[in-house]
Amino acid sequence: QVHLVESGGGLVQAGGSLRLSCSASGGIFNASVLGWFRQAPGKEREFVSAISRSGLSTRYGVSMRGRFTISRDNAKNTLWLQMNALRPEDTAVYYCAADMKPGPPQMTAESYSLWGQGTQVTVSS
Repeated sequence: QVHLVESGGGLVQAGGSLRLSCSASGGIFNASVLGWFRQAPGKEREFVSAISRSGLSTRYGVSMRGRFTISRDNAKNTLWLQMNALRPEDTAVYYCAADMKPGPPQMTAESYSLWGQGTQVTVSS
């Protein structure tokens, strides 16, 4: 059975940084586009970033560009999201997700079939 497990969330002051990690088991990591999404209370799930299987192609949500960096290490079955210059509006549960279909990184949650349990990120003002 395949699992995605996020870690690295926490409480940080505005302007600070956090690095989220997502580890995968079950042999699907290298074959998948991987993405990060987030969901704040009362809001819809929002695309954060995605990365191709090779790691050479990345996509970011508009408000994340220049502040967040997605990366992956296929040998370690690990995905990261480095988040800098955090803002209170970045507060949300962050989820990693895997898209096992052929094709480039997608920005819609419906493209991803496997999800982690989420990790809470709270940014105080």
